[in-house]
Amino acid sequence: MPKMNDNAYEKVRRQEKTSLPAWIRMFARLSFLLIATAGTTPGNAQLLTGSPTFPQDTSTITITLDATLGNQGLLNYSDPAHVYVYTGVITSASTSASDWLHLPFSNWSADTTAAALATYLGNNKYQYTIHNIRSFYNVPAGETIEKIAILFRSADGNTVQRNTDASDMFLTVYTGALAGQFTAPPFQPLYTPAPQPLSPAQGSTLPVTFVTNQAANLQLWYNGTSVGTATGATSVQATLSVATTGNQQVIATASAGATSISDTINFFVAGATTIAPLPAGIQEGINYLPGDTSVVLAFYAPLKHKVVVVGDFNNWTQNTAYQMNETPDSNYYWIQINGLTSGTEYAYQYVIDDSLQLADYNTEKVLDKSVDPTIPAATYPSLKTFPTAAKGTLASVIQTGQTPYTWQVADFQRPDKKGLMIYELWLADFTTAGNWQALIDTLSYLKNLGVNAIEVEPICNFEGSNSWGYNPNFYFAPDKVYGTATDVKRFVDACHAQGMAVIMDLVMNHSFGSSPMVQMYWNGSLGVPAANSPWFNQYPTHGDNVGYQFNHESPATIAFTKRVINYWLTNYHVDGYRWDLAKGFTQTRTCDATGNNCDINAWGNYDSSRVRTWDTIYNQMQAASSGSYCILEMFAATNEQVDETNAGMLVWQNMNSNYNQATMGYSNPSWDLSGGIFSAAGYGQPGLVVYQESHDEERLQYKNETYGNSSGAYNVKDTATGLQRDAAATAFWAMTPGPKMLTEFGELGFDYSINWCTNGTVDPSGSCRLTPKPIRWDYLSDTSRKKLHDVYAAMLKLRGKYSDLATATCTYSLGNAFKTLLLTAPDLSVMVIGNFDVVSSTGSVTFPTQAVWYEYFTGAGFQATGSPQSITLQPGEYRVYLSQNLSLTTPVTSVPLRDDSLLVKVVPNPASADAQVQFSIPDAGTTTLSVFSMTGQQLGVLNLGYISPHTQQVTLASITGNAFLSPGVYWVRLGVGDRFNICPFVKQ
Repeated sequence: MPKMNDNAYEKVRRQEKTSLPAWIRMFARLSFLLIATAGTTPGNAQLLTGSPTFPQDTSTITITLDATLGNQGLLNYSDPAHVYVYTGVITSASTSASDWLHLPFSNWSADTTAAALATYLGNNKYQYTIHNIRSFYNVPAGETIEKIAILFRSADGNTVQRNTDASDMFLTVYTGALAGQFTAPPFQPLYTPAPQPLSPAQGSTLPVTFVTNQAANLQLWYNGTSVGTATGATSVQATLSVATTGNQQVIATASAGATSISDTINFFVAGATTIAPLPAGIQEGINYLPGDTSVVLAFYAPLKHKVVVVGDFNNWTQNTAYQMNETPDSNYYWIQINGLTSGTEYAYQYVIDDSLQLADYNTEKVLDKSVDPTIPAATYPSLKTFPTAAKGTLASVIQTGQTPYTWQVADFQRPDKKGLMIYELWLADFTTAGNWQALIDTLSYLKNLGVNAIEVEPICNFEGSNSWGYNPNFYFAPDKVYGTATDVKRFVDACHAQGMAVIMDLVMNHSFGSSPMVQMYWNGSLGVPAANSPWFNQYPTHGDNVGYQFNHESPATIAFTKRVINYWLTNYHVDGYRWDLAKGFTQTRTCDATGNNCDINAWGNYDSSRVRTWDTIYNQMQAASSGSYCILEMFAATNEQVDETNAGMLVWQNMNSNYNQATMGYSNPSWDLSGGIFSAAGYGQPGLVVYQESHDEERLQYKNETYGNSSGAYNVKDTATGLQRDAAATAFWAMTPGPKMLTEFGELGFDYSINWCTNGTVDPSGSCRLTPKPIRWDYLSDTSRKKLHDVYAAMLKLRGKYSDLATATCTYSLGNAFKTLLLTAPDLSVMVIGNFDVVSSTGSVTFPTQAVWYEYFTGAGFQATGSPQSITLQPGEYRVYLSQNLSLTTPVTSVPLRDDSLLVKVVPNPASADAQVQFSIPDAGTTTLSVFSMTGQQLGVLNLGYISPHTQQVTLASITGNAFLSPGVYWVRLGVGDRFNICPFVKQ
């Protein structure tokens, strides 16, 4: 998250992305789409009506929209005079409901021409007239028009009126053949029309009207009994007396000569809800029973009156046998479902008070009608298809008899939080495949880099398929775009096997609109959560809020948060959480009553109630898993953060601006690096997670190359020069006491802006913020970038070996161009010096003892006097002196050096099946040849032992053990002692 005053920037970061058809992707931030209307629609009000009722392809049709229905996207819209249509037709040439053809207004966000303008009728009603349907859409002769597809939208395309289930709206185009439709009860303009939710009670009445486009003999049937007839007429009516509970059916028939048609309405009348306590041992959520054929679903839904389960196990039909029991306190609904087949997945939803049909927010797997078809089978094999009978786009899943995961590392010892070296990454743009398996294959790279913890950006199910994950909608289900739940566990297990902890980025300041928790308690007229929501504030309390804000002082939210905490720590063995937007966990209002006119600065003031909230959450975490990490993205008053670090939590410390000013070579107060030292920042504990870059901050090297300072021939914009300065910054960053975090590819000097767009431009508005960035593993073959990588590895390994450096006594001078940092610890002392000016600079350096100190990277000795000594450094030059000569005595912390005198190449290149690897070594040494993928996965190694200087060649197959290399880019590595060289090659 950016600095606390960057509200608009944060909102852009979290905008939702979808993987719907291309024309839908053109609007990135849709308004919240409500899944169902709240209750039965009064009278015959209908979302979309057409006049005439049965238009033909040459007809003129007037379409009227009622914005009080459907998703209510335009309800009480502030600029009704500027509402436009976006429209097309479904024809005999269309391949699906999303294949709109012959669009007269092809640019979603830019078409605000008069021809697309709707007429506002008042009372939330809009109208649009099409003269001669075939001519308007310019449909060629011979192509049958089947439906008009239409949406009403704001001028910018961000506010859209749709069906209640977020789908597009359609009106049927008829031929001259006999046709009919129900006009009462009102229907939704779905691709396959369906009645608006019906909830008649036993003993009530229901008016029904069926009309046809020509005179016919008409009849209405209700539960098999004739209730109305009309001969030679175009309409028939009846008022149904709803006398029984259970499933009900209305059938309308029409016959004219030899032609007969019919239509059917099915609805359900619930009986009285059974009051019964939760069975012993049953917890909220999904409870699988012994025998693997039964499950108990327990659902927290206070203030609701009845809930019915529909799913694969009952043909998606409401049935009294699947009406849930209500607990005596009216807070929970529960049901036991029997007769399930062990190992079989069943999709299901809840029908709540006859008006909402939603997925279970407790589900551990979400089916997504829009996203699932885009997930490769290699990422998620045999993914269950979204049921055609389910409502909306999201469905929950139960599966008895699941094979439990066998943990390989059951006793992982977490690294001390004071010495955490965290690598933050987003699966979507860290590996080409963007899934858990690819990340597992890359762990050796991260281990060799020296990190001891991996922080993955949010993995709870989120809206759309391309997202950083800060728009969550389900909290117990890992998002399938990265792989299966088992893959997540395999990843955690593999990290633990490498000695690395796993930190999960968790988003619980807010949830997004497709969350069932949001939808269950929703005020459609205001477009905000209802005032009686047990979890959410109706309006946010702070100005940086996105989505819908949790009330973390509500007992329901406290209980829910505890369940989420326990779930991932226990079931997935994660080692802790990085809490997104932690400062937002407050009920102290710094906005007005409607979430406007916010004082963004006051939001950061000390907040005792927020401190209590975080104490509660931290204690919940420790009760679930002692020693689990609790990292807060807080950015609040120092005294508040001191309280949190003293309690055992960690807080993010953003040093991006400071370090980047230094790397760019600009002399101003912001290049002071002392804020990354916990004692200098006012903390008594090493609880600051210091970072130079994060997913929210601009890349150091991008700004070096774009804005870097210069003096004469020395220019920071030169890539190699900028990378050298990044290395100098890294030496200081790594040696400041306390935990550290780096963001993916920072160790390679990643130089793509966070606002980089796929067309190569940079959009400062942030519209491309979520765009996956190029994956540049080839940077490892660049000498300057590899040197930066090696500095990161050397410094992190030094920190890893000498854990006392995390709490070492610290003396420093970090406010000027010539910077010094001295760490004094029992086993090792370190002196880092660096010149961040763009000209040479001389500084006074005082080593603590009169002794020989050794430069870490070269092993060169320096005679320290114990008194001030003048040292001159060239611009960007830095040195790391150690009180021991570790480069000679401790190989584990020395860095393998790339040596161009080691010659290696693949012949031919591109490589054929019989390719040879030719190499030459000038000096004797222990020699190995290895082959790696571009993601860093070692695919084979050939140990040649200690050999004398000579030239030799071996087959590529002898290195890979004859393993098949699929077409792609690889590299071969020649290692001799602590030196190496590499050669990239292409496999045909």
